[in-house]
Amino acid sequence: MNESVFDLPVVKRLSEHVTERLAGELPVIVVDHARVRAAVALQGAHLIAWQPAGQEPVLWLSEATEFAAGTAIRGGVPVCWPWFGPAGKPSHGFARTSAFELVEHSQDGRGVELSMRLTSSETTMAIWPHEFELLLGFKLGGEECEVTLEARGEFESTGALHSYFNVGDIDGVSVSGIGAPYLDKVEETDGHQDGPLTFPGRIDRVYTAPEAVSLIEEPALRRVIEVRHHGHSDVVTWNPGPELSKSMADLTDAGYRGFCCVETARISKPMVSAAGHPARLGTTIRVNASE
Repeated sequence: MNESVFDLPVVKRLSEHVTERLAGELPVIVVDHARVRAAVALQGAHLIAWQPAGQEPVLWLSEATEFAAGTAIRGGVPVCWPWFGPAGKPSHGFARTSAFELVEHSQDGRGVELSMRLTSSETTMAIWPHEFELLLGFKLGGEECEVTLEARGEFESTGALHSYFNVGDIDGVSVSGIGAPYLDKVEETDGHQDGPLTFPGRIDRVYTAPEAVSLIEEPALRRVIEVRHHGHSDVVTWNPGPELSKSMADLTDAGYRGFCCVETARISKPMVSAAGHPARLGTTIRVNASE
């Protein structure tokens, strides 16, 4: 779908480089610019593609994911909010399966910016009893991709920008800049990282003292993906490994080999939103050629 989303028929042309299209049941805002191609589904304000000109896709999207209303998309950058993981139902919060509205878009010679919004409703209040306005901003350029979450209201929340990165082969991937202490959600124990993280099997960890920048060394595609974290307290790393991958309906059996997740998160220290003081969480992604 990373490639085919750009071949979908245009439903509405919003500007020279921005169109609305339909992927399955879901409206998608597609950016086709000389310097970058990208796509954001309105369900979940979910970035599903970012590809600077002349490069391989940076984000991974499952070939088996459904583009169905109310079903989470597997891949890209899901927005987990107002909670992360099984802290409530649905898992990872309701934002990623809610319909956002596109409120603003602009373009220049460097790329395109988009802004999307979700507000509280009777449906959300029944799940989470807080009035809110959630804004997702996207700066989609040929040099970098920036995703920013801003939560307005009076409440505490947790969440993550659950980024899936496209890799040639998970066996050669290593991640640095994640810090040492972590909570291992597979082994249900605390751990200490010594050197870069690799992926010999299933990995599901919350790193609680991460650096501001994480680096994904990706030798198969000869590149380093730089993930800069903003407003974070944690970095989550995840890959399901072969066994779990086979049991997941929205992954192919070998799907785990093509991605790793390095997520900008606020879990151990919740975000606090107050009147006039919104909470923010963001990530900036760049790609550098490896030596």
